[in-house]
Amino acid sequence: MDRSKLTELIDAERQTYKDLHPKSYAAFNDAQNLFGQVPMTWMNKWAGGFPLYLKKAKGNRITDIDGIEYIDFALGDTGSMAGHSPKATVNAVTKRFADLGGATTMLPTKDAQWVAAELANRFGLPRWSFTLSATDANRWALRIARLVTNRPKALVFSYSYHGSVDEAFIVVNPQGQPASRPGNVAPAVDPTQTTRVAEFNDLPALKTALEHLDVAAILMEPALTNIGIVLPNPGYLEQVRELATKTDTLLINDETHTFSAGVGGATRAYELKPDIITIGKSLGGGIACGAYGLSQEIADKVLNAKDADIIDVGGVGGTLSGNALSVAAMRATLESVLTQSAFEKMIKLATKFTEDVQEILDRYQVPWSISQLGARTEYRFTKPAPQNGGQSAAASDEQLDEYMHLFMLNRGVLMTPFHNMALMCPATKMSDVQKHTKLFEAAIKQLFS
Repeated sequence: MDRSKLTELIDAERQTYKDLHPKSYAAFNDAQNLFGQVPMTWMNKWAGGFPLYLKKAKGNRITDIDGIEYIDFALGDTGSMAGHSPKATVNAVTKRFADLGGATTMLPTKDAQWVAAELANRFGLPRWSFTLSATDANRWALRIARLVTNRPKALVFSYSYHGSVDEAFIVVNPQGQPASRPGNVAPAVDPTQTTRVAEFNDLPALKTALEHLDVAAILMEPALTNIGIVLPNPGYLEQVRELATKTDTLLINDETHTFSAGVGGATRAYELKPDIITIGKSLGGGIACGAYGLSQEIADKVLNAKDADIIDVGGVGGTLSGNALSVAAMRATLESVLTQSAFEKMIKLATKFTEDVQEILDRYQVPWSISQLGARTEYRFTKPAPQNGGQSAAASDEQLDEYMHLFMLNRGVLMTPFHNMALMCPATKMSDVQKHTKLFEAAIKQLFS
């Protein structure tokens, strides 16, 4: 690949992007009272030097304030896996908030039991509690694991992502040693003191880490998703379970992104048996929410722990957690939107997306790879596909990222800004996949011809 040509292409796409979006550019320049000029600093990750500003969104379509409509494959980085404002969720939220009132009252509603029972049926764990995000769910799950095991440490996989949980910002550095993840903002405690780390798919490394017998829980995504999709090797997840059981270590499946694997996430798709499950953003159809599920044994141990304050200020809970509005949204989304039939359609579309991209890569002999996890698919700038987080991080290419994102944006397609992930929702159409295929081939031809 000619890097000088790539630079020229990026410059041209940047100018086109700026020309197409004068209102977004002006809004960004006017946002001087916002830290980083955006509501949340990660919004600066969008390619082009400034983000698009939202006017409206529905289904898998987004319209910016310049009036340009996009096919949305980003879907809020999974937060809108149900699509934007699905009708059933809108109706439930409207009824709860406008008609019945009482979005947050510190009182339970019957919706909460319905959601807990549905999650138990889908994921296989019987006891559930609610949060406002997967970050909260992970944070509280780790506290519960430390309480139950009386062990101090967590174990995560290098370059996995579990929200802004302090213990999770740790990687295996190029020298093979545990290290704070590059860019980690001022951790209160060096994560190498709180957490052990291993590369995904490296069973001997995991075995060595667990032999210290000081790890309360393995916190893992059944497939890495935030460093590109890294799929588990055959038999790997079963061996992780065996090692956890052998060393009396709890196993937490973070299904926040891997929920894309099917109606019961990777846990159900791969027939996994975790002790705890955490999940967030996708459950509420766009309303902030999260949840964690516990085995009966762990739930009993927590409820019977004499010195653990799980009712007041013990560090497990929040005033808005499980509020009436969020559980109403979760019930509607699970009952009527993210159903078995919806997942079947979404996965079929993702499979077509993956096959089309792979065919183009093969035909043009491009040394990239693409991996699919249910309704989610993603290409990486390396071949073969990475086997762990370190390999996937090493395959990062900021220039290619910007080129691919801008090429798609300037032609009406949104990919996830953090990486080249495409997620299907119930509103996604085959024609949307076909448009991406056409544009992907055009981008490849322009780059490699």
